[in-house]
Amino acid sequence: MKDSSMRHSASRALALTFALGLFAVSVLPMKAEEDDAYWHTQGNQIVDSHNRPVKISGVNWYGFETTNLVVFGLQQQDYRYILNQIRWYGYNTIRIPFSNQVVETNPVPTAISFTDANGHPINRDLQGKTALQILDRIVRYSGKIGLKIILDNHRSEAGSSAEDSGLWYTPAYPESAWIADWTALAWRYRHNPTVIGMDLRNEPHNAAFSGSCWTGDNAAGAIVGPATNCPIDGPQDPVTNPNPHNWPAAATRAGNAVLAVNPNLLIFIEGVDNYADYSVSGAWNWGWNGSNLIGVTKHPVTLNVANRVVYSPHDYGPSLYQQGWFNSNTTYSSLAGVWDLYWGHVYSLNIAPVWVGEFGTPNANSDVFDTTPGSEGQWFSSLVLYIGSHQGMSWTYWALNGNDWFALLNSNWSGVANPLKQQMLSAIQFHQFDR
Repeated sequence: MKDSSMRHSASRALALTFALGLFAVSVLPMKAEEDDAYWHTQGNQIVDSHNRPVKISGVNWYGFETTNLVVFGLQQQDYRYILNQIRWYGYNTIRIPFSNQVVETNPVPTAISFTDANGHPINRDLQGKTALQILDRIVRYSGKIGLKIILDNHRSEAGSSAEDSGLWYTPAYPESAWIADWTALAWRYRHNPTVIGMDLRNEPHNAAFSGSCWTGDNAAGAIVGPATNCPIDGPQDPVTNPNPHNWPAAATRAGNAVLAVNPNLLIFIEGVDNYADYSVSGAWNWGWNGSNLIGVTKHPVTLNVANRVVYSPHDYGPSLYQQGWFNSNTTYSSLAGVWDLYWGHVYSLNIAPVWVGEFGTPNANSDVFDTTPGSEGQWFSSLVLYIGSHQGMSWTYWALNGNDWFALLNSNWSGVANPLKQQMLSAIQFHQFDR
């Protein structure tokens, strides 16, 4: 841990950064004609097909995973208008959550309007289309305007947030279905480099109570399995292994299955919530769901195709939950120490690239930037600075959705909800191809 003078210096530097207007940079549109094809990894960097460093700087656009059965916003605007806004505001990638239910049932969603508030036609080419056919059109238009897509298996059945159990399977959607759905999507987009990768499962968690644990956990095994150290179990089987818990083992099985269909994809692997490594702290390390990547140092995921793994934490502020590190003594340095422990070390030790797949904040200016210790604004502005100070660290903001508490777009999906937040995010966007 850094000494107090260093912490105070970091806090002053953070305030000065905003005072000087570093985050008020202009947004330049990407060139759609620049075809950088599929991406892969080199050390802690993501690189394009020409081995040039790239960075995911994008947004989450959710809805396919919910009972809406399709991305939100289509009752207000045409999907192409929304995609054009994403590109106009400088983002290069969209993380699109889905459920196993929507893949397997492929319904025709009804939460779509075909005329806007002014009587103009919108979304006419989506009429009568299934959820996956609508996803096809989003992918197609995204590629046309230079956006990349990451598909995210957010949960099994249609609903909101992470799976309650913290596992990657349910009785209705066993591991075999989870992998089959992933291979089906890999096959569907196997010739389309707009889809650059698969986020295998949203927020594995509940390691202490029969959920997902990471190999090497010194405590989880005593709770979730017959052996210690989060045993590396095999695939789910109703007789021999009905309740597997080792998340990196499952991610290895799913990642290899996806790469067998399309070896060009990136495989995004989230962490868990808890990890007991007594060589680190002597106790449980409790983090956000999916954010704990402490176990990666000793037990990384190795896939059959090299240079494909990207690790993905999620991080949030005190408006979501009052974690112990949000208090009257919180500084930029103390927050950076938390991030270094949970996931920043994966990047700094050059193990693999890091992509902060979710982080977001409400739309009061004080929720975006604040110098008050332990505040939402201090957390958000500090995280933006932390990501920006690690060249090549990737991210996607949660969420684009105008219906969300952390909305990037306004409620009519026709402009940003908070210009200060957009200015801050624009400072850490990726503009290599704006030339």
